[in-house]
Amino acid sequence: MKRWNRHSLLWPCVVCLLLVVLNLLWGSTTISFTEIWQTITQSSAGHETTRTILLELRLPTILTAILAGSALAVCGLLMQTIFNNPLADPSILGVSAGASLGVAIVVLLIGGTFISSTFVLSGHILTTLSAWVGAGCVIAILLLCHAVFHSATSVLISGVLIGFMVSALTSLLSFFATVQGLHSFIAWTLGSFQNVTWGSMSFFAGILLLSFIGISVLAKPLNALLLGEAYAQNAGFSVKRIRMWILTISGLLTATVTVYCGPIAFIGLFVPHAVRFMLRSSNHRLLLPATLLWGANTALFCHWIAILPENIGVLPINSITPILGVPMALYLMMRSSR
Repeated sequence: MKRWNRHSLLWPCVVCLLLVVLNLLWGSTTISFTEIWQTITQSSAGHETTRTILLELRLPTILTAILAGSALAVCGLLMQTIFNNPLADPSILGVSAGASLGVAIVVLLIGGTFISSTFVLSGHILTTLSAWVGAGCVIAILLLCHAVFHSATSVLISGVLIGFMVSALTSLLSFFATVQGLHSFIAWTLGSFQNVTWGSMSFFAGILLLSFIGISVLAKPLNALLLGEAYAQNAGFSVKRIRMWILTISGLLTATVTVYCGPIAFIGLFVPHAVRFMLRSSNHRLLLPATLLWGANTALFCHWIAILPENIGVLPINSITPILGVPMALYLMMRSSR
């Protein structure tokens, strides 16, 4: 069993390394492997344009894809476990919609700047705070629904309804927005991993890595929840506290990724199912790290596919994830039914 676990985590690491190299090589400007090696090892001064493309453009995008894909995938795994429903993920439960509404208020309603008598907020600080507030409000409503209904299925349905309502509010803001604001907001909703620079990477990566550390202690209570809420309570775990902790971390991860990359869909829904199918295991000590790795690989692969040749541009990530994910999900469903 230990050998299988080791191999099950080794292969996604190898795939991740290959995808990183492919994303470094491929782009509007083709760069050879020799140039990449010389830039990394600094064995040659190299061409300044090549160094700029690799270190200032492609490398931050690759790191962003790794972190964002890992965050979305693990959020889907956590929510599917605590709600015991294969359709649960941040986008289905309305958390992504809440974060998007926070960004829409900043971009479409107040023009990206909040001014008061004591301070001024603008840029990513304001949009991040707004997204956190939007996701937090949705999570608070979900927790209230859980306290009232005492049913995971009812909470899931409530999340879907909340998502529809929040999306309707976002549509109203879009209807009354200016052309310039609406154009910026629509471009953001299409999804991209190219919006994080080295200046904002420390904040983006810090929030996500701290959240990953908080998730690492949840394997044992999540395994207990698989056997039912009664078993988890008899084992000494507070189901209510676990759900609150998971929803808080998932909201923080989802809101942070949404601010910088847009409301990227389907990774959180598809990757956990694919990992369970590949590993044939429900042990979260193995599922959590494997889901993190395969979420990163999925995001890297989608970004690599989205890059068009000959400086044409980059396709939106949200136009790639469903096209690749839906056939794979249907294939896994057919294999499982057999």
